[in-house]
Amino acid sequence: MPAHLYPLLETARLRMAATDVHHAPFILELLNTPKWLQYIGDRGVYDVAAAEAYIRERMRPQYDRLGFANYTLARQSDGELIGCCGLYERQGLEIVDLGFALLPQYEGQGYAREAAARLLELAFGPLQMPQVAAITSEGNEASQGLLKRLGFVFDRIRFLPNDPEPVRYYLVSPAQFRQAATAG
Repeated sequence: MPAHLYPLLETARLRMAATDVHHAPFILELLNTPKWLQYIGDRGVYDVAAAEAYIRERMRPQYDRLGFANYTLARQSDGELIGCCGLYERQGLEIVDLGFALLPQYEGQGYAREAAARLLELAFGPLQMPQVAAITSEGNEASQGLLKRLGFVFDRIRFLPNDPEPVRYYLVSPAQFRQAATAG
């Protein structure tokens, strides 16, 4: 797949740009929100320089190699950066994983579902993926609920490499996603 195939995606309310170093101040803020730290983990990103390095070393290589990865979400209405959503090749998972996170003030407004649905459309459309996975921490009930509304089905508890905490592992097929989309 050619690199940079999907630099910008859009939905009715969101502009989804492939995360790059100019997003570093925002990524610094997002990675240090209470829910990120609780449910995703401390990435050791405590200043803008560390955020730039995190983007260059952890986010951009996958995008440059596959043409998709992490997207920074901005509202169409005012350009305000609100979160991120992506499709990830994750160590310890056999298939591509969907992930999302929002700043606290933008949660509960349907933005994560809108962004995640757009990425699933990409995954099951042009990218022709047969399935997409997702993982959540055991206590992250909000994310688990969103995954279910997107058609994901709980598969099992898993452990990822270098992580002592178990995660809930979900899967969704194109048919499951389409059925969930038509159900509302």
